[in-house]
Parts: sequence; structure tokens; C-alpha cells
Amino acid sequence: MLFSLFSCALGLSLLPLHLFQCPAHACPARCECSVPTRSVSCHRRRLAQVPEGIPIETRSLDLSKNRLRIVTPQNFSSLLLLEELDLSNNLLSSVEPNSFRAQPRLRSLRLRSNQLTLLPRGALAGLSELTLLDVSQNRLVILLDYGFEEQRRLRVLELSDNELVFIAPRAFSGLASLRSLTLQRCNLSTVPTHALAHLHGLTSLRLRDLGIAELQAHTFKGLPRLKHLEVDRWPLLEGFPTSALQGLNLSTLSITHTNLTSVPVVTNLLYLTHLNLSYSRIRVLPAGWLRGMDRLEVLRVRQANLLSVEPQAFQGASSLRILDLCYNRLATLERSVFPVTEALQTLLIGQNPLVCDCRLRWLLERTPPLLYGDVQPECSAPAPLAGKPLRDLVEAQISRYVICTKPRVISMASYPAQAEEGQRAWLYCSADGAPPPSVSWLTPLRRHITTKSTGRVVVHTNGSLEFRMAEPQDSGMYVCVASNPAGNATLSVTLAVKTSGIRDRALYANRSFLFDPDYNSSLINGTEEYTIRVVLDFTTILVSTAMGCLSFLGVVLFCFLLLFAWSRGKGKHRGSVDIQYVPRKRKGANSELTETSGPRRVNMKMI
Repeated sequence: MLFSLFSCALGLSLLPLHLFQCPAHACPARCECSVPTRSVSCHRRRLAQVPEGIPIETRSLDLSKNRLRIVTPQNFSSLLLLEELDLSNNLLSSVEPNSFRAQPRLRSLRLRSNQLTLLPRGALAGLSELTLLDVSQNRLVILLDYGFEEQRRLRVLELSDNELVFIAPRAFSGLASLRSLTLQRCNLSTVPTHALAHLHGLTSLRLRDLGIAELQAHTFKGLPRLKHLEVDRWPLLEGFPTSALQGLNLSTLSITHTNLTSVPVVTNLLYLTHLNLSYSRIRVLPAGWLRGMDRLEVLRVRQANLLSVEPQAFQGASSLRILDLCYNRLATLERSVFPVTEALQTLLIGQNPLVCDCRLRWLLERTPPLLYGDVQPECSAPAPLAGKPLRDLVEAQISRYVICTKPRVISMASYPAQAEEGQRAWLYCSADGAPPPSVSWLTPLRRHITTKSTGRVVVHTNGSLEFRMAEPQDSGMYVCVASNPAGNATLSVTLAVKTSGIRDRALYANRSFLFDPDYNSSLINGTEEYTIRVVLDFTTILVSTAMGCLSFLGVVLFCFLLLFAWSRGKGKHRGSVDIQYVPRKRKGANSELTETSGPRRVNMKMI
């Protein structure tokens, strides 16, 4: 009633008395009106159409959770002062063009949870002041070109939970002021790079629950102001191109719930402060992958199947405060992975099978101690410390069990290993220690070969050195080096490769052999030799020759048949030409002109 009187008073002050009529009910019967805020709420009233009698002074209108099916230009034609409109959770399947042209002041429009399949061009016409548009949880299949061309002040656009399969290249044209965009649970097969290139003012982009398998180069080009990028729940994403993030000045990057097996290249993101790579299949954090990122403060690689963190992995991240490595498969975290640890405050490494030896001693002796969060890290080995939290270890336990022992290489035979040229050869080296040492080899040319090396000569995880095809220049002394934090141990082994007498080594290198599966092998001082038998018998040669002859005879017979068919048809189809002409007049014997009897015809047969 008060709202009605207020409307009448306002009308009396602006209009002549003979033109103004106060409505009997200024607020619809099934709605609630507020005079101070000039708002009308028709929330959850089971309305099938927009109610009549909404005050023209209304600034905020809530029609959510009703049964509205269509929006037409007549629905809100009298609400010229409307600023906020909520049509969420209805049954809307269509928004006609120019439906909101009478609301030039509208700033917030919510169409969430409806049944819209298309926003036709002109559906948002007239909404030049719109700053928030929510069309999430609909059935939109496509976004047309210039669908938002008048929304130049739009700052937030929600498009999540639709059935989008295509976004036109100019769909976002005109959205120069857009700051936040969400694309979630859509059917897009690629990132709409060309459409995103129109969003020059975009600062936050969230791409969630998408079935995109790969990112193209320069996917996010044209987004110089982008600060927050979220790539979440892409189960098909297995790789991140090096150039995908080029040109960006991100401060927050989240790539989670993906199928990535290696860390993306982020060294060009010099302003990055928060990085999240959780819930993936990344097994190793390589050395130097954060080089130059001195602004990084928070790094999360939670539940990513991590097996190891290489030394100097966090080199360059001098401002790192929070490191989250929970729920992985890490056995240790050595001091050498950090260039400096002064800035580090929180280290979350709970739910990892940690081996409490000398490699973790720096954590126990650090002052001030690090914060471990709610999930406390526990020892899985050695046996006396199994299941004990790190924070509960006392000095006596640390000095007795949290130790390392120097590696010891198991002795091998003293005589040189021998191999035949072109054959596979092995040099074996095994070592023990606590923690288990890593094994590498030094060649006679002082080349360092590790388990990461590739090529003709490789080192296996058990420490053995394999020559996939031995050559005479491989002969010499090889040094097996076993290393762990407690020290090194070495063993020298000599390899002698016997030449096979083949002069043309380039031809020999490309030669393939037929191996009998029942080969004989012998092990001499770590070198495995194979006896090769070439299986060639008379039957094989005879069958191969017969097949070649039959193929040749078949081709010859086919050619003869073609010649025979051509010769049979020769001469039966000869062309002929009929020529019809009129002879010229000629003089007779009496010098008088005579005429012929008429036109004549001549038939000529082509030979």
C-alpha cells in the first residue's frame, strides 16, 4: 500500500491531475514489493507469464523459479528504470529480438537454468549498460557472430553448462570491456582462439570440464591483459605446446585434472605468482623448469603421481612460500632441489612413502621449522620409524636411523669383456647402499652416460650398460660410478670388440639378419654373445623362384591377350565418306551451253 501511495505521489508531482490515475494495486498480488529498494520479488510463485501491474519505478525484478516459457518485447515494455532482472530457473526456450530494448539502464540479466538453444541476433539489443550476463545451464548449441555487439560495457559473461559445439569467430566482437569469461561443460572440440582474440580487456578465463585433446600454438593470442587462466578437468589433454602460453602476463595459472605427463613450459611467465598442476600424471619435476620465476609464491602439484623431484628443480623460484606435493609417490625431497629455503614457510608432503634417511635430515634440523598442514608427513622406512610423523622424531631416533651409507659396487671378473662386432653386448654393474645408489658410466672418451641417455649405448635402471650393436671403436676401459648422498663408488671394466672383417661398415650398419628363435647365448664377464643361424633351405629357394616365374608368365600372357583382341577387331570397322556435289555447266559440241541432270553423290571408303 505504501508503494502504491509513493507511486501516486510521484505521478502527481510530474503529471497534470487530469492525466494521472493511481493504480488500485501497484504491487502484483502474488509478488512482494519493497519501497526503499524499489524491488519486486516474484520468486517461486509458479507464474506461467510475467505478472501485470509491476510498478514502473521498479529497479530490481526477481522472476526466478517460475514457469515462464518465452520473453517478448511486451513483457517489460513499461519498466524503463529496470536495472536488475533475474529470469533464472524457468522454462524459457526463446528470447525474441528487442525483448529488452525498453530497458536501457539494465545492468544485470540472469537467464541461468533455462532451455534456451539459441540467442538470436538482436535478443540483447538495447542493453548498452549491461555489465553481467548469465546464460549458464541452458542448451545453447552455437554462438552467432555479433551476438553481443551492443554490450560494450559487459564485464562478466557466464556460458558454462551448455551444449556449445561452435563459437563463431566474431561472436565476442564488441565485448571490449569484458573482464571474466567462463566456458564449462561444453561440447567444444577446440579452444575458440579467433573468438577470444576480440576480448582485449579479458583478465580472467576459466575453461573447465572440456573434452579438448590438444591445444594449438598461440591458443591465447590477443589476450594481453589476461591475469588468471584456469584449465580444469580436461581428461583428454596430454600435451601443452611450448608456444601455447606465449605473449601472456599471467599471475595465476591452474592446469588441473588433466592427462599431462610432463610439466608445461612456464619460464616465459615472469609475473606468475600461483601455479597449480595438481591431479595429473606428471612423474618428474625436472631441473630448472622454474628458472627465472622469482615472483612465484605458491606451487601445487598435488596427487600427480610424482616419483621424483630432480636437484635444482626449483632453481629460480626464490620467493616460493607454499609448496604442496601431497598424495604423490615421493620417497624423498632433498635439500638440493631448492636454491634457497629462506622464503619457504609451508611444505605439504603428507601421504607420500617417505624414506627417512639423511636426505630428509635438513627438514628435521631446519630453523624455524616448516609448517606441514593438516596431513602430517610420515616415514615409510626404515622399519623402526615406519608410520611415525616427522614432527614426532626425537634426536636419538634421528641420529640412529636418519642416516645414509656409502654405496658399494659388487666386484666383477677381472678379465676383459669380449664382444663380436655388430652383436649386442652388455657390461654389468650392481651396487648397494642406503639410499639405493644411482649408476652411471664413463666411456673411454670420458662421455657420461646415465639412464636418461639415448642412442646406441644406454644405461638400464639395474645399472647395466648395453651396446645395441658393438663396434671396434667401443673397445676400451669403462668406469661404473655408483652415487648416493653418502658418496661414490667406482669400478673399471674393459671391453674388447672383435672385428668381423667386413670392410663396408656403412652397408653393414644397415644390414638386417634373420635370427633363429632358438639361438644360443653365453655370458662371458658380463658380455652376452649370440650364435646367429641364417635359415635358408632348398625348398624356400625353389618356392620363391616359382612364384617369380609365375608372376612373369602371367604378365606376358595378359599382354598377348590384349594384342589378340586388338588384331581381331582390325579391319571390321572402316570409315566411309559420302560426298555430294553439283557438276559445273559445260559447252556442248555445237558450242551451246548444256546442263547436267542434277547433283551427284560419291562414296569413298577409308583404307
